[in-house]
Amino acid sequence: MGFSLCALPLLTVDARGATAGGKTEANPAERLFNQYCEKCHAGTKPKGDFRLDSLSPDFSDRKNRETWLGVLEQLETGKMPPKDKPRPAPPELQATVKWISERAGAAELARRATEGRVVLRRLNRAEYANTMRDLLGVEVDLADLLPPDTSVSGFDNTAAALHTSSYLIRNYLDAADRVLNEAIASKPQPWLLKKRFDIREEKSVKATGSVYRHVDDGVAIFAAWESANIRVTMWNFRSHVRGKYRFKISGYGFQSEGKPVNFRVTAGTLKEVTEERLIDYYAVPADKPTVIEFTEQLEPENRIRIIAEGLPALPPAVEKIGADKYKGPGLVIQWVDIEGPLMESWPPPSHKAIFGDLKQVRLPAPNDPDRREVVSEQPMVDAERILRDFARRAFRRPVTDADIRPFLARVQSRLEQKYSFEQAMRVGLRGILVSPDFLFLREKVPASNPAKTPAPAPLDDYALASRLSYFLWSSMPDEPLFKLAGAGKLHEPGVLREQVERMLNDPKAKAFTENFTGQWLSLRAIDATSPDRTLYPEYDDILKVAMVKETVLFFDEVLKRDLSLANFVASDFTFVNARLAKHYGLPGVEGTEMRKVTLPPTSHRGGVLTMGSVLKVTANGTTTSPVLRGAWVLERILGTPPPKPPADVEAIEPDIRGATTIRAQLAKHRQIASCASCHTKIDPPGFALESFDVIGGWRDHYRALTNGGQKDSQGRRVRPGPAVDPADALPDGRQFHDIDEYKKLLLEDKDQLARALTEKLLAYSTGAAPTPMDKPEIEAIVRNAGKRNYGFKSLVHEVVQSQVFQSK
Repeated sequence: MGFSLCALPLLTVDARGATAGGKTEANPAERLFNQYCEKCHAGTKPKGDFRLDSLSPDFSDRKNRETWLGVLEQLETGKMPPKDKPRPAPPELQATVKWISERAGAAELARRATEGRVVLRRLNRAEYANTMRDLLGVEVDLADLLPPDTSVSGFDNTAAALHTSSYLIRNYLDAADRVLNEAIASKPQPWLLKKRFDIREEKSVKATGSVYRHVDDGVAIFAAWESANIRVTMWNFRSHVRGKYRFKISGYGFQSEGKPVNFRVTAGTLKEVTEERLIDYYAVPADKPTVIEFTEQLEPENRIRIIAEGLPALPPAVEKIGADKYKGPGLVIQWVDIEGPLMESWPPPSHKAIFGDLKQVRLPAPNDPDRREVVSEQPMVDAERILRDFARRAFRRPVTDADIRPFLARVQSRLEQKYSFEQAMRVGLRGILVSPDFLFLREKVPASNPAKTPAPAPLDDYALASRLSYFLWSSMPDEPLFKLAGAGKLHEPGVLREQVERMLNDPKAKAFTENFTGQWLSLRAIDATSPDRTLYPEYDDILKVAMVKETVLFFDEVLKRDLSLANFVASDFTFVNARLAKHYGLPGVEGTEMRKVTLPPTSHRGGVLTMGSVLKVTANGTTTSPVLRGAWVLERILGTPPPKPPADVEAIEPDIRGATTIRAQLAKHRQIASCASCHTKIDPPGFALESFDVIGGWRDHYRALTNGGQKDSQGRRVRPGPAVDPADALPDGRQFHDIDEYKKLLLEDKDQLARALTEKLLAYSTGAAPTPMDKPEIEAIVRNAGKRNYGFKSLVHEVVQSQVFQSK
């Protein structure tokens, strides 16, 4: 099952090297393979179906070179030849390793000198939306126009996978129109809504014969059941234009015996539940009116919905008693204040950023009597000035007359066709927004310092500014970065360090936390599976949201405080709210607000491996699999991903009846020769995590269904299954008995943890995964980070200072 020499197309007898005297002699790789490998990997039935004579000596062929590098990795780690077969002596092995390394390195260096390390890279979905926001100063939902990008090397900003199609270009044109329509103020200033809504007047709240009771200061809600439409929908409000709206909701827990009551707020058109998006979860105390305040960006025609959470009664039970007589807990909503859209000025900053102080006049149209347009007394002079400044920011570099000429020509053509100045300018601006210089990161090297020998070409300061901003902000550079690039100072180590500090303290750094953790730790897959409601009835949306928040807040804390990256494996703190604390068995936490807590010494939590979010995304919703979780740990935490399993080996189907443990099933699986070598590496981390169920809860026994989920004589649908056994041994023989001991073993090699994370950061920040040629740079980054106690922010600094990051 392992990636080995038996899984490689290997050697031709013509792979020879020339000596200084011109004589040709067999190279060390040929001698080694002929003596130690040919017996197994030749003939009509070679092991693994791979032959030694199929590997080309042409290292300039990228696919062939990558295969050679796979051979190199097997030889360096001692995985091949197998331990039970004759093995080469160290000098013989070292000669082969050197021969492969030198030729692969020279070929890769030559390729990079001409092509660069990273191919031309398109902005991905998130980067495009953020760039439009920062370029034009408006937030517009473009999700319906931008399809998700393919993930390669663990990230969706990998340059080689960001393809472009005619369909995508059509959508870019529509997106440009949508954003320009929002940025340019072609209508009078929208009226400001500022109103208090009385919940008793909402048509979604029935006065009688339901789960609602009208009280003196509001409406009490005694049940929450979405499928029965038991929720408070603000039908009397809808956003009349796109923009930010401020909300204040006043409420309190009713008949809740001193305990707080939770609710969530969603937004959308509310025509379908699937069109709603979560704003957040909130809690109000018992019998004490409390105001919850938040600001939210809304699209036109959006409404909000308030849904009580965690109330024990179902609607039929409340209706049978009658809401007026019901004695159980409920949520009282008194009123909702709404103000918006919130605007700094009119015309808005987005309009002024394009047209400056040019005047607007009223130009009524048959279908738009209030239409206003920008006018100019010197249209071509103003057009050139506007386009030049806009293109400079859009292209993220200085622009030349040649850059501007095609867009200016389009404006002039439209003016000659009697288009108004604003309409002509929209054509030019739209052209810039679908230009390759906007849609792609065209990374250039300094014109005054071209690479004269095969070596990585350094980025010019403008390209470096973009690489840095798309790394930490997933968006375009701001003016401070542009100014430093223009002065030729950004590449200076001290300046770069200052900018990284500044950028990480900027609110836009939230994009790095969300996008990197969302992919590195698989958080984006949190909704990929739904836990079985019979086996795990305690799982709900409140818990899921808290799980994700925990991981994001934890990552941010380790980053901003420059804590050791060892905290990702084991830490003495985490972030929880009442719901998550209950799930983890941590007492003394109330409310929906997330807060930092110190973990007790007896807790098995601490670090990302034992967080509910990670444990959920590495399970299938019904059962856990040591194989899936073990492979995840190897790939995401240790940077040693296992190979794909052989095609002829069937996957293991866990027994949810509880008759057979997953350990017993894997023991049989490991008896298959082609699987054993890999499972000795995959299974240990997977077994260590078996103490956690599919929703991240601690368990001593597996859960099993009773009679297929039917109630047994005691009224149970779920019963305790076999005991969990989390013990195992690493491939080197070191043993552990539980997750706590496994974490300690991982922490014995902090360099490997740093190495794995460095590779992830380089792949994410540059748009291309590191290759073996980058190994010396990666080792230097790890050494320097080790001198600073492996601080995570220090590691980010080292990545930015590296030649890999700063080269094309």
